Amino acid sequence: MNLMEMHCQAQHGKSPLDATSQQQHLSALPGWEIQGIELVKTFRFGNYYETMAFVNALAWIAHQEDHHPDLSVHYNRAVVHFSTHDANGLTLNDFICAAKTEALLNRPA
Repeated sequence: MNLMEMHCQAQHGKSPLDATSQQQHLSALPGWEIQGIELVKTFRFGNYYETMAFVNALAWIAHQEDHHPDLSVHYNRAVVHFSTHDANGLTLNDFICAAKTEALLNRPA
């Protein structure tokens, strides 16, 4: 299952993924961690401009997928937290968006 080729689906009334499924998807996302009911990663940058460029690109992805992370934005880093509030935990949507977020920094120049 290629997370990059998938798109988020409405999760209202659905249950979070089980721990085995979460770990399987997590294995495709280097540097991401499961913290409670959130999928989290800190992205580091050289300056504020690079941080904001990343945050704006992530905002575009979140809008396209209609799945929005919580963000902590700092001078040289952004902390991204995905969780599906309607499911009170992690769903496939969180892993899809994490994969697309990861791809922002891993695309060929």
